[in-house]
Amino acid sequence: VLAGPRQTGKTTLVKQLLDSCGMVSVYASADEPALKDASWLGQQWENARIASAKSGDCPVLLVLDEIQKITGWAETVKKYWDEDTFRNLNVRLMLLGSSPLGVSAGLTESLAGRFEVINVRHWSYQEMKTAFGWDITQYVLFGGYPGSVKLVNDRPRWKNYIRESLVETGISRDILLLTRVDKPALLRRVFELGCLYSGQILSYQKMLGQLQDAGNTVTVAHYLELLSKAGFITGIQKYAGHHLRRKSSSPKLMVMNNALMTSQSEFSPEEISDSPDKWGRWVESAVGGHLLNSIIGTDIGLYYWNAGIREVDFILVKGGRVVLIEVKSGAKKERLPGLEEFEKHFEAYSRLLVGRGGIPLEDFLSERPDFWFDPKSPRQ
Repeated sequence: VLAGPRQTGKTTLVKQLLDSCGMVSVYASADEPALKDASWLGQQWENARIASAKSGDCPVLLVLDEIQKITGWAETVKKYWDEDTFRNLNVRLMLLGSSPLGVSAGLTESLAGRFEVINVRHWSYQEMKTAFGWDITQYVLFGGYPGSVKLVNDRPRWKNYIRESLVETGISRDILLLTRVDKPALLRRVFELGCLYSGQILSYQKMLGQLQDAGNTVTVAHYLELLSKAGFITGIQKYAGHHLRRKSSSPKLMVMNNALMTSQSEFSPEEISDSPDKWGRWVESAVGGHLLNSIIGTDIGLYYWNAGIREVDFILVKGGRVVLIEVKSGAKKERLPGLEEFEKHFEAYSRLLVGRGGIPLEDFLSERPDFWFDPKSPRQ
């Protein structure tokens, strides 16, 4: 199962695989105007069975794209998969889904023990650099949506593409159609708030004050979780050395792709890059998004920490080891009181300064988080 946010290259990746592997395949997408149901899925499966019979019972790969759009897809897939397993038919299956909400529910409820999930994430800095020659400034400002690259020089079109083709389509199809949401307008406002305050710690109570809505903190927390599962924004929890206490903390809001932040901003990319304060927020969000996307499917946890005005931007936790990360984009050298204060309360494996005076931003964004737990990696 390939699962991940919209426009991260899942379909393109599979088509390239089919072109290169030489395997007999049947490809079908549920992302078409005509309504798809269980009978449509059954027709595609039968096509794969016929193709297998024609090829002398050689393996046939059945690829079903946008699987979450088919009502009851998981139960239907289980039925045909179990039939083929019993009859020793050689049909292999690959499912693609752009809604982690819709895909994960079906997998856990009906297909336990029958699948492997391959997470397709937002594109990293290194991927955008390799594919399109982007520099670090372009990545911080415009994020990691490959489909948007051709539009970056036409800012109104680029912004409209992100807002309408990605954000609105994702919220409408991947959240509202698949999950009960009593206040869709509030969900959209939570998204806008996450973009506006990315990189900042904001209590749920303060969020309600900003949202000017009659909802409650439980609703806001739930909507933030839905937006996180859809690959838009998330709330990083505070590190406290105890799981239950982490869950009760105020979240640090963070976009999972900087394109979301820039597209919602009233400031132009030039105004953002020319302002040290704004640029610092965008840089911190790029680091946070990189970490969030890179730890998907791993045993690494991501947190922040603060005590009064002293804060640690990001904390990676793996196997009892704690890596502290401070992001600095300014020109002047500064003390790091947050790191010092943290180590009065907890033990740290290493501390990292990202940006001016430390690890260059482009170098940090080119490494996966588990690299920083390697004894050979840079440590302070």
